Amino acid sequence: MEQGAELNQESISCSICLDLLKDPATIPCGHSYCLRCIKTYWDEVDQEKTHSCPQCGQTFERRPDLKKNITLAALVEDLKRDGLQAAPADHCYAGPEDVSCDVCSERKLKAVKSCLVCLASYCEKHLQLHFESAAFEKHKLVEPSKKLQENICPLHDEVMKIFCHTDQKLICYLCLMDEHQGHETVSAAAERAEKQKELEASRQQIQQRIQDQEKDVKLLQEEVEAINVSADQTVEDSEEIFTRLIRLVQKRRSEVKQQIRSQQETEVSRVLELQEKLEQEITELKRKDAELEQLSHTEDHNQFLHNYQSVSALGESPHSSIIKVHPRRYFEDVTAAVEELRDKLQDVLRDTWTNISLRVSEVDVLLPEPEPKSRDGFLNYFKEITLDPNTAHRHLLLSGDNTKATYMKEQQSYPDHPHRFTAWHQVLSRESLSGRCYWEVESKRGGVRVAVAYMNIKRAGRLNECLFGCNDRSWALCCDRNNYTFWHNNVKTPVSGFCSSRVGVYLDHRAGVLSFYSVSGTMTLLHRVQTTFTQPLHAGLLFYSDGDTAELVALN
Repeated sequence: MEQGAELNQESISCSICLDLLKDPATIPCGHSYCLRCIKTYWDEVDQEKTHSCPQCGQTFERRPDLKKNITLAALVEDLKRDGLQAAPADHCYAGPEDVSCDVCSERKLKAVKSCLVCLASYCEKHLQLHFESAAFEKHKLVEPSKKLQENICPLHDEVMKIFCHTDQKLICYLCLMDEHQGHETVSAAAERAEKQKELEASRQQIQQRIQDQEKDVKLLQEEVEAINVSADQTVEDSEEIFTRLIRLVQKRRSEVKQQIRSQQETEVSRVLELQEKLEQEITELKRKDAELEQLSHTEDHNQFLHNYQSVSALGESPHSSIIKVHPRRYFEDVTAAVEELRDKLQDVLRDTWTNISLRVSEVDVLLPEPEPKSRDGFLNYFKEITLDPNTAHRHLLLSGDNTKATYMKEQQSYPDHPHRFTAWHQVLSRESLSGRCYWEVESKRGGVRVAVAYMNIKRAGRLNECLFGCNDRSWALCCDRNNYTFWHNNVKTPVSGFCSSRVGVYLDHRAGVLSFYSVSGTMTLLHRVQTTFTQPLHAGLLFYSDGDTAELVALN
């Protein structure tokens, strides 16, 4: 019986006050509560436009009409008559972290409400007076709080019911007549109502941002899936293409090898055949020599003269005139041809690899990063660059590490190369530039153009075809000793700024940004270009006068 009573007590207890149901009311989801408890909950706790069940969370668009559940009330009364008491369970007593009832004299129960007028907290039992007596009808009940004393003015020991706009603080009515006299004030309730409106507006903004960002998160998730699918497919396709390419090269290698071996076999066979004929001829000559020697020892003159005619005749060798000795390797021309193929393939792979690398780096679903604001920020994108000797004009002398170029009167002994500039004293970098990168050029004497250009810029021809800045394939900052000018597509733009010996160049290829900075104690923007780059770029240098020099600075 006792076990059944415990079970029944749990099933007919209010989950809000944790006591036996008083005037039980059942809401549409089927859960039951004390009529006063659920009304108070919806009045003070659940203030949303939709009302919810404290237990299951089901919401109702319209606040349900609450009526006493007569059947359940009768059941509770019957159980009470059978000895079931509403004694608080252990979990109803206040712990160190709970708000305790200020009225309980012995072991204190948990407070279920705090009164902002009484400035005290009450358990369910001691709270009943607030519901039963008209004197407490206008008291404001809130969720249990340990901070009720914060509502008391520390100067006058009065409840603070006024908000001072001038000092942005809560005050009591005595403060209003003292140091806050003449200040702009409103009631705390009015200020709360105004702030509640602002809070609701802020919540709406926050909720809208949450919805927007949830959409963005979903889009990014879809983007990740698309990137993974595309990357997997591209890897598969490129692997197949490279495999076919490797097989083609291997096939050509096998064919060259087979052809060499076949020619080797043919030529060796011919040589061995000729060698055999020569050896037979040598044997015949030795026999002839023996006969002549024997004849030379004949003492009978008549016999000697008689036999001489038959053995002395010596025919000409049919082979000695066709034999030619090569002073070099027979197949070295084949090696040279293969080396030429290798060089061409390397050039093609280098150029196409740049394009492939650029296409890979252009895959960017996020917004481009802003341009750095400090030199340390730029140095995060620093790129080591070297000059390409195959592009250098023959009057440019490059340093051993290919980072410095000097305009010389004496012509340098560079070999012919299709990439070499022949009309202007220019040189391009070996490395292609894509993505975000930064480099610096030091030129103490001035007289240099710091440029970027596409690899397909002309190497010889008219002024506007190959000179940095005078065509649509290059952009150049002209650094004279006293001023700067910017050139692109043969259009000159004056540039103001302090002339220093060092120029910093920042490139964001994807964003189409190219910026030139004067670098001294600080960085000063000289000129910025906003465009669309359609190919990988190469850094470039152009010189005007004998002795002018410029160096790509190595930054550690």
